[in-house]
Amino acid sequence: MNLAASTSKGTATREMILERAYGIACRFGLEGLSIGELATAAGMSKSGVFAHFGSREELQLTVLDWTAARFGHAVMGPALRQPRGLPRLRAIMLGWFEWVRANPDGCVMLGAAGEYDGRPGPQRDRVVEWLAQWRAQLGKAIAMCIESGELRSDIDPALLSFQLFSITEGLHHARLYDPQHAEQLARSALDQLLRNSAP
Repeated sequence: MNLAASTSKGTATREMILERAYGIACRFGLEGLSIGELATAAGMSKSGVFAHFGSREELQLTVLDWTAARFGHAVMGPALRQPRGLPRLRAIMLGWFEWVRANPDGCVMLGAAGEYDGRPGPQRDRVVEWLAQWRAQLGKAIAMCIESGELRSDIDPALLSFQLFSITEGLHHARLYDPQHAEQLARSALDQLLRNSAP
C-alpha cells in the first residue's frame, strides 16, 4: 500500500471514529464519552482508537472542533450564499433552527456549555472560545443589516445577537417539553424580533 492510500485510509478511519464519538456525545455529553465505549461503537480495539487520539481529553477537544466545523458548514455555508443584510441574517437563524432539528439527541456545543460551565479546563476554554466567535459572527451579520438600513441605526448588535441566541437556546430546550410547537414558536419569535428592530 502506498503512502497516499495509507493516509487516505487513516483519514477515513479517523472521520468514522469522530462520527461515532459525535453520536455518543449528543446522547450522553462529552463526559459520557469514553475510549472503551467509542471503540465498541466503532468496531475497533481501544489501542486502535488511542492511535488516533492519545487521551480522552484530546478526543473530547477534537469532537468539539469537529462539531464546530460541521456546524459552520451546515449553518454558515448556505447563509453566506445569501445577499448581505437581512436575507443573510435570516438564513443564519433558519439554518441554526435546522441544525437543532437535525440533531434530535441534542447539540454537543450547547450540551458542553452546560457540562463545563463551572469546570475550568481546556474543554471549557474551547467551548467559550467557540461561543464568543459565533456571537461575533452574528454581531457582524447584524451590523451589515444596520449599514444597509434594514435594521434601525440605534440597534445594539451585541444585544440583538444575545436575543437571537436566546431564541435558539429556547428552541433547543422547548423540543423537550413542547416538540409539536417548538420550531414554530422560535420562528414567530424571530419574526417578531426582526419586525421590532426594523426602521
